[in-house]
Amino acid sequence: MDEHKKVPKRIAQTVLNSLKGGVVPRIGLPYITVGRKNEIEALLHDVDIVSEGGASFRFIVGRYGSGKSFLLQTIRNYVMDRGFIVADADLSPERRLQGTKGQGLATYRELISNLSTKTKPEGGALTLILDRWISAVQNEAIQETGLSPDDPALAAATDRKIYAVTASVSELVHGFEFARLLSAYYRAYVEGDDERKAKVVRWFRGEYALKSEAREALGINIIITDDDWYDYLKLFAAFFRLAGYTGMFIMIDELVNIYKIPNAITRQYNYEKMLTMYNDTLQGKAKYLGILMGATPQALEDKRRGIYSYEALRSRLAEGRFSKPGARDLLAPVIRLEPLTAEEMLVLCEKLAEMHAGLYGYPRSVTTEDLVNFIKIEYGRIGADQNITPREVIRDFIELLDLLYQNPKMNITELLSSEEFSYAKSEAVSDETDAGFVEFTI
Repeated sequence: MDEHKKVPKRIAQTVLNSLKGGVVPRIGLPYITVGRKNEIEALLHDVDIVSEGGASFRFIVGRYGSGKSFLLQTIRNYVMDRGFIVADADLSPERRLQGTKGQGLATYRELISNLSTKTKPEGGALTLILDRWISAVQNEAIQETGLSPDDPALAAATDRKIYAVTASVSELVHGFEFARLLSAYYRAYVEGDDERKAKVVRWFRGEYALKSEAREALGINIIITDDDWYDYLKLFAAFFRLAGYTGMFIMIDELVNIYKIPNAITRQYNYEKMLTMYNDTLQGKAKYLGILMGATPQALEDKRRGIYSYEALRSRLAEGRFSKPGARDLLAPVIRLEPLTAEEMLVLCEKLAEMHAGLYGYPRSVTTEDLVNFIKIEYGRIGADQNITPREVIRDFIELLDLLYQNPKMNITELLSSEEFSYAKSEAVSDETDAGFVEFTI
């Protein structure tokens, strides 16, 4: 590896540990990204549309371990670099798009608690975003008026700029109350009232359970509910743009948890909410908002319980007659992840071998020929052409590198044929049916 491409040890450690544990690392993805060029280009086309005031909605569909979460994380990092705010959440039995016991609101809360920016990529960025907005408006007012920070006239000029933003937001559904809360936060910021700031943030996070609580705390007779939480994400997207960001991306993974809901009517309500979100992006009812959702093929295609069981979605999302493996329409709303080729996996293993050697400070001993043999063995397993996933190959390979590092007298050929090296069993054979709905997804 060239000197300028050396991976910092902190990043190498995180990447290798995450991959060995079967999860996607939050950092270091550019060092290990292979393939997916077409899929990434298609999603970056959406990024351009959203940055210009449009909206987009895509489903990323692939089996467990096929690369869904990896692709979502790659796009997440890219859009944050472009000045977007990202909110991501995994669905679960407690988090859905719609529910009778607060499951929809729970998803909203998770998204808001995971709000991330380039400077705060680990989430929890809401207060930072609000404070940065007010500070930026004050600085703009100083530059435009030439007034000193202590001049009362500057406060009036700042008020006018803040009002311009809140007035713009107030025109949207639920925007009036949202604008009042933005104004309340601004007043609390100026007056140094941290307690009132915290109350406003608590409201934005959907943490008031009763209208009476919100009325007592903030004089607002409305709270975010299971039914309308998505409207507030649209408001946030509009506000973030006015606050100086490029737009907002929402990433929701593990749609299989809707597929798993036993009650047919509850499932239908969730698909109805999904349809509303999808239609909004197509009809121009959302602006500066991109939505990405991750699903397995069965969660999408099963006509009894999956997304395709809801006719209005099936008719919009089903592939046309001309789309087939190797020639997918990447401008369609569903992006299906093609399996990585053996050649792409070879390139990935090369990168991992370099990273491992750099982290532990030894000269790389695994040759390209060794890697070819490893890939041949992996892909030569019975059913591998259908069932092998990048996650399994990666975990096997990192285990192999660890064993070689700890047993320097052994060579890769010995290890590949020894009982010490046990291949990961394919978790994907049974797909959703009884795979335990594996929570990690590369």
